[in-house]
Amino acid sequence: MRSVRHRRHQSTLVRQLQLRLRLPLRLHQDFWGAVFTLMLLFSSTGVVAADSIRPNVLLIMADDLGYSDLGCYGGEIATPNLDSLAAGGLRFTQFYNTARCWPTRAALLTGYYAQQVRRDVLPGVKNSGGGNRGTRPVWAPLVPQLLKSTGYHCYHSGKWHLDGKQLEGGFDHSYHLADQGRFFSPNSHFRDDVKLPAVERDTGFYGTTAIADHCVEVLTEHFRDYGDQPFFHYLAFTAPHFPLHALPEDIAKYSQRYQVGWDQIRSERYARQREIGLLPGVELSADERDLGPPYDFPDAFTKLGPGEVKHPLPWNELNAEQQQFQATKMSLHAAMIDRMDQEIGRVLTLLRERDAIENTLILFLSDNGASAEIMVRADGHDPTASPGSAASYLCLGPGWSTSSNTPFRRHKTWVHEGGISTPLIAHWPARIKNAGEFRRTVGHVIDIVPTILEIAGAAVPTEFEGVAVPVPPGRSLVPAFTEEVELRDKPLWWLHEGNRAFRTAKWKLVAAEGEPWELYAADDRAEQHNLADRHPK
Repeated sequence: MRSVRHRRHQSTLVRQLQLRLRLPLRLHQDFWGAVFTLMLLFSSTGVVAADSIRPNVLLIMADDLGYSDLGCYGGEIATPNLDSLAAGGLRFTQFYNTARCWPTRAALLTGYYAQQVRRDVLPGVKNSGGGNRGTRPVWAPLVPQLLKSTGYHCYHSGKWHLDGKQLEGGFDHSYHLADQGRFFSPNSHFRDDVKLPAVERDTGFYGTTAIADHCVEVLTEHFRDYGDQPFFHYLAFTAPHFPLHALPEDIAKYSQRYQVGWDQIRSERYARQREIGLLPGVELSADERDLGPPYDFPDAFTKLGPGEVKHPLPWNELNAEQQQFQATKMSLHAAMIDRMDQEIGRVLTLLRERDAIENTLILFLSDNGASAEIMVRADGHDPTASPGSAASYLCLGPGWSTSSNTPFRRHKTWVHEGGISTPLIAHWPARIKNAGEFRRTVGHVIDIVPTILEIAGAAVPTEFEGVAVPVPPGRSLVPAFTEEVELRDKPLWWLHEGNRAFRTAKWKLVAAEGEPWELYAADDRAEQHNLADRHPK
């Protein structure tokens, strides 16, 4: 139900419209209701004030989610809420992140490549930083800082992994879950930039739920206090990033599902992708059985025991103990994604109850591909503890990561398609009318900020705090909400830990660190036919 304030605002706008058009005030109220509705749908300027038509924005990011992990992208994991957004909106099939969490988040919230804003290393550039070391230039504000001047209220819930603090970055309220190693008992988390006490184990806390709790709380307050004004909410889950910590009731749903092995799951996902028309003509990439985790932690295998394996071997080559251990890990990964979808459902319910879903742009994506990493951190791993509990520390590993990234090659940190391809769901009933369609338009996380600025009516600044602002490289996705479009005339590019790539409309040039360039036709998304020798130029 709309707030009383919103209804009064609407009535005032109708009266202003009557006066400007010099029409009788006695015309039937329903007529003016229809006029107001049409103005909302078709006008972006004039008497209808911006506050009444600018959409809310809910930007949702998952952590280490693979391209095929969602049901609507071919997966078997139950994601009904995200599937419903896809059915009522668009699924982008060629959308890209940066292959790693912190550079993706920098690009996502600034609209620049991470290297441009010193959030990933660029050889030869002084003070270019990776991880938490790089500090953004003054001219690189976050998108909330640009939205605030246009009347948006801005909120953040979840992971950060950026330099600076949230309120300093333009957010009105924030819950920052900084501890990535403990879903049940974080040592480091913040509310409105103030550190909170550490959470004890066995107190009912679970990170994914806590992040959604904060989102629901601040949006409830927003609807109560600012119901006639738009919001931007950045909802950044830490799931399904390792450690694989999940709730018992969610684990139980998948306890027997993955005994068939990663080869079978990958084949099933690819078959579903072909059936729904997600990636027509794209092959299933060949197994890279000698490619293990991107980082070597040999002590982890000692801690994890004989059930852990370093390479994505054929399932039938694993012994019974290894098969059980690996199947259990994937059940945890699935449970974490299932729970994330459930929590997203709570947020969607709130939007529907407040009659806000129609004019809210919801974007969902992942910060990188699924992870092949295997390590033990934080509180360590107790092999006698129940898998998925606070005392355990498990990672997905290359076998299941290969399945999660179906049909692509490689994993998080690599800039082959498996590392950089993400689902992107766009849902906005007021503007996106081609419900359920795929979009083949090539996009990148640098395109999110210009998209938000366009629909919010906010200008791209030429200077910020007295410093000139370079022209951002991103392009608004708004034209793609209506039809297939080509957004750019310059290549997209990637560089992370020596892994590098360029992508144009026709070609993909890619190389892993220390390896020669490979060249693929752009429609060879599985990167199976290296044309470098045939087209050396």
